[in-house]
Amino acid sequence: MEIERSELTRQTAGMFRRVDTMLRRYIDRKVCNTGVYPSQHRLLMILNHRPSCSQVELAEIFDVSAAAIAVSLKKLEKGGYITREAAHSDNRINQVNITEKGKAVIQESIRVFQEVDKCFFAGFTDEEVERFRRYMERVYRNMEKENGRLDKEEGRN
Repeated sequence: MEIERSELTRQTAGMFRRVDTMLRRYIDRKVCNTGVYPSQHRLLMILNHRPSCSQVELAEIFDVSAAAIAVSLKKLEKGGYITREAAHSDNRINQVNITEKGKAVIQESIRVFQEVDKCFFAGFTDEEVERFRRYMERVYRNMEKENGRLDKEEGRN
């Protein structure tokens, strides 16, 4: 007996949420001994690749407020993972520098996320991974479009 589309999409969306929860739990367990929260690992990785990224740009990347990014940066600074100093050209802009301690966390993050990717796609062919990526891009675009529509309805942007 073939499953109706509504039931199939409900089951698939439910599986997606369970996989996301399982993935987050796995990552949390792998990075818990570094002293940095998972979201801070991602923040360090972005700062490593884009050192001149502003708080506003970081907020857009994470889809949070600039104030939330400021709190995360403050925690990373307090933990000794980054330093911040006012830019010479504009005292309102902070230049973020990753410390050696922060660089060590980045190296551990790279190792962990490579392990996560390997585990996540174990048993998949290259073609299946590519197909999965394309499907996820379509899902993302669908949700991005719908969130944009809701933003307009709510008077945002």
